[in-house]
Amino acid sequence: MEPASHFFYSDRLKLQFWDWGNEGKPVVLLVHGSRDHARSWDPVARALRDDYHVYAIDLRGHGNSAWAPGALYSVAEHVLDLAVFADVIKDYPVRIVSHSLGAITSLYFTGTFPEKVARLVTVEGVGVGPLGSPQAPAPQRMRKWIDRIRDLEHHSQRTYPTLADAVARMQEANPFLTSEMARHLTVHGTNWNAEGELIWKFDHYTRVIHPFGVGLPEAREILAQITCPTLLFWGRQSFARDPEIDPQAEAIPNKKIVKVDQAGHWLHHDQLDLFLRETREFLA
Repeated sequence: MEPASHFFYSDRLKLQFWDWGNEGKPVVLLVHGSRDHARSWDPVARALRDDYHVYAIDLRGHGNSAWAPGALYSVAEHVLDLAVFADVIKDYPVRIVSHSLGAITSLYFTGTFPEKVARLVTVEGVGVGPLGSPQAPAPQRMRKWIDRIRDLEHHSQRTYPTLADAVARMQEANPFLTSEMARHLTVHGTNWNAEGELIWKFDHYTRVIHPFGVGLPEAREILAQITCPTLLFWGRQSFARDPEIDPQAEAIPNKKIVKVDQAGHWLHHDQLDLFLRETREFLA
């Protein structure tokens, strides 16, 4: 069975979500990472849908969701969208399974609305980005952000003449991916342009980090409010920091850390069976 395609509105943007069905079962929300899309969760959704009512959302600027005018993609805006979507579902408390940017968003959502989340699973929502490192002076951050935005204005999207070329780029970005999964991610993550070439669906402005986002003290204050059990996955071959030494993770009160061998940042693809086993047990 394929999921049903729907849309909702948040902050005047039309955003996509996929409904895997099973009305009446506990709700699980799947929230993807940066430059990804909701259909990257398909193997996880299929594994969970017998026991849960599974939804997967395309974050703003990703998948089939609208791109933000002005190209503002702060974490706060993603949390806003997740809050609106959860209210659309209206079945609290929810369970959330999330990756990277989606995991950061889900952690902040849960810390802001702790009563609305029963269980939270994150794949490397902590240990990524600049938090935990010394901040550059504010004028320097502002200048860097402006330079980056203006530079993107002059860059055209990278194109691929065939699906095979785009799949090869996907596998280059994550060498742990199987050929089947790389193709699936590429099929659902690309569009055809007017010249008959493939382009990625995500807005390239999602690459730019806002110069005055949530700082480490604020992040720790939010995460300390999480009351539900929280499962933190980390791939030992990832670029992310070990959550055991991450200052954000330290603030989460009720957490379990699972470290996975032979897995990078996308460990839910790299070690799917282990991920599903641990996630099923934790959600139950």
